[in-house]
Amino acid sequence: MATETLEEPRTGQSGTAPRASIIDAAAPVLLFDSGVGGLTVLEEVRRSLPDAPILYAADTAGLPYGTKSEAQIAARVAGLLGRMAERFRPRLICIACNTASTIALGMVREVLETPIVGTVPAIKPASAMTRSGVIGLLGTQATIRQGYVDRLEREFAADKRLLRHGAPELVDAAEAKLRGEPVDPAAIAHAVEALRTMPGGAQIDTVVLACTHFPLLEEELAPAFGPDVRFVHGAQGIARRISHLLEGQPFARSGPDRALFTGDPAFAEAYRAALDGRGLSVIERF
Repeated sequence: MATETLEEPRTGQSGTAPRASIIDAAAPVLLFDSGVGGLTVLEEVRRSLPDAPILYAADTAGLPYGTKSEAQIAARVAGLLGRMAERFRPRLICIACNTASTIALGMVREVLETPIVGTVPAIKPASAMTRSGVIGLLGTQATIRQGYVDRLEREFAADKRLLRHGAPELVDAAEAKLRGEPVDPAAIAHAVEALRTMPGGAQIDTVVLACTHFPLLEEELAPAFGPDVRFVHGAQGIARRISHLLEGQPFARSGPDRALFTGDPAFAEAYRAALDGRGLSVIERF
């Protein structure tokens, strides 16, 4: 499976990453998502930077993002990240959420001096991968309607056919899987059928997983789409970009890596096994 990202991270107002000499070795990398989909990004960051302190933040009180208005998402994400940056002083913030990135990335970069890495649908690598010229894109309802996605299509897939489908049911399915619950086969079937029944959908040979939750379901999506379909998402590319921006910086944990949840702590406890398995041994409410 090829993975890539098309984010254009900003490295602070000066245009350069902070110098290693002034970085607190215990300053965390903050990964932010609306839920637990960003754990797919965390896994790749762990591989690239195993010694980096991690703070994972899930805005579970704001779920679901995909059905909210652009104004609601932008205000919420910018507000939360501003408060988190002030309290935790991260060395870098990764918005590990396509919906939040395509809507709020610009606003967040305007108000914070912390280096920011976002993630957007991996249309560029999908365009390079497709043989049939027909690409499917699965995202949230908010993501697929963004002008940002229109621009990516014009720039990188103008000679291809891009078929988009908003699949909020896959977010629920991915979260259920992380809780150790069965994945609803109807959710998988509905998402696949929605793309396949669009004009040209039978020719789809590449699918962009434009939500960080969705790679968690690749095992279920693959047989439903068939053996000739390949998947692309941005987790590895995001991790590479983060590694590049933090090259040469010192890392030293002052305590265990933590997961923050904005919602009910009981909700977070349902993900205890998944969080422990990814090195997030402390759960706190923000």
